[in-house]
Amino acid sequence: AMPVTPEYRAYIEDLVEPLDHVTSRRMFGGLGVFYRSLMFALIVNDVLHFKVDDENRPDYEAAGMEPFSYLRKGKKRGLNSYWTVPVDLLDNEDEFLTWARGAADAALRVDAAKNKKASKRT
Repeated sequence: AMPVTPEYRAYIEDLVEPLDHVTSRRMFGGLGVFYRSLMFALIVNDVLHFKVDDENRPDYEAAGMEPFSYLRKGKKRGLNSYWTVPVDLLDNEDEFLTWARGAADAALRVDAAKNKKASKRT
């Protein structure tokens, strides 16, 4: 099976399109979705995950979601910065975009923190 079907990819790309400046490319055996060249979503096996930080993680915890995880050599590994998106959000465009913007904001915050020590970008 392919990690991401073309149909699911197109479906998610349509949903995130209102954010503007969105691109996607294959990575991690799945698909990375980028906002202003910062990755904010990860699709693997037709499951969507959004970038989280301390600010939006409580929403995912409240919804009973978990971080992205995969098995490698029989061991469960995870990416704690990407959490599974509640599937019912995909049916509610406004709510979905709120969470998508939250994920993009998290990516921007993480990037800003990384660059705090670097010289300011022009």
